Amino acid sequence: MGNHTVYMGLLVEKKEHPSAHLTLYKEVGFFIYILLGKLGNIVQKRIVWLDGGLFMEEGNRVQLTSVEITALWTSYINDTAIACQFKYFLTIVEDEKIKALVKHAFEIAQGNLKTLTEIFKKEKYPIPYGFKLNEDVNENAPRLYSDTYFLNYLHQASQIALQGYSMNLSVSVRADVYSHFSECISQLVIFLREVKELLLSKGLYIRSPYLPTPDDIDFVKKQNFLKGFFGEKRPLVGTEISNLYVNFQRNAFGVATLIGFSQVAQSKEIAKFLFRGVEIAKKHCDVFGAILREDYLPVPMAWDSDVTESTAYTFSDKLMMFYTTSLIALSIGFYGTSMAMSPRRDIGLHYIRVTAEIALYAEDGANIMIKNGWLEQPPMASDRDDLIKK
Repeated sequence: MGNHTVYMGLLVEKKEHPSAHLTLYKEVGFFIYILLGKLGNIVQKRIVWLDGGLFMEEGNRVQLTSVEITALWTSYINDTAIACQFKYFLTIVEDEKIKALVKHAFEIAQGNLKTLTEIFKKEKYPIPYGFKLNEDVNENAPRLYSDTYFLNYLHQASQIALQGYSMNLSVSVRADVYSHFSECISQLVIFLREVKELLLSKGLYIRSPYLPTPDDIDFVKKQNFLKGFFGEKRPLVGTEISNLYVNFQRNAFGVATLIGFSQVAQSKEIAKFLFRGVEIAKKHCDVFGAILREDYLPVPMAWDSDVTESTAYTFSDKLMMFYTTSLIALSIGFYGTSMAMSPRRDIGLHYIRVTAEIALYAEDGANIMIKNGWLEQPPMASDRDDLIKK
């Protein structure tokens, strides 16, 4: 490649300048500004224009942006919670192939936590408290879920994590942060493929509905393509089917998860809150399932039978509340995307209604966590008004 090199996917031309401490970097086609460095030695280059070229001189340390520190902080909290769940799964799971995947997932989470801890230490940023293996899980508790549930949990969790990591990667700039989320995605892509293959081999993977192959391309000709409240409704389009199907799946899985949580909750208030989530999720399954059935499309299976009758302490109330409120927040996002991808107006109205319902549920959950001192404060901007008053 001669004087060219590849940095973060960019083809870059490198030229040494007579001044020893300056280096010229020019992307083929246009000038670029690059962040260079390795973990623990991240340095931002000061831009210097000279002889028509873009130079960068070593200067101040690159500070993490608000987006980057929030992504790292959230990832740390999530990985500590997931590690607690996987630790329990490992003790209970009997199927050797599923156990191998759970072990792999636990190791990935532990590896992520190690990297995140190193970044926080280098930045002298307080390491989040998160969740602890010796505080938030009883790994010797009786079986609460079946092995099938564990495998489906890995599938659902991997899909959600992959979306989160993709978003984090897209907004990350600093090299070490970008590299971390890139590695997370690479690991998860391979892991998700392994989970899907095991689901398929066990006959547990339920494929979404198939659609007929059209004879030719076509274009929408009538305004009733958007209608859906009165009179004849057009058949569902692919995006509507996809979102209805996966939202049904998520809620069906949420029903099983929250049934188990409500059984082992130590506080009656929290058990009541969790079981309210079961009722909401079942209602949402009814809504999405009814729309699919109108077009004679199959509805995903439920996982209620994967929950045992155990009532023994398994997870801390703090961990279960965090998990539940996180799922609610994700659902609000999923419903918003689904509404945007559903041209038929009646479906959009359904999403508005169910979103409003879980938004109220989320607020009640946040209030419970605040009251119990469980809601860890995320990174936030300075309160300038308060500083001025001091």
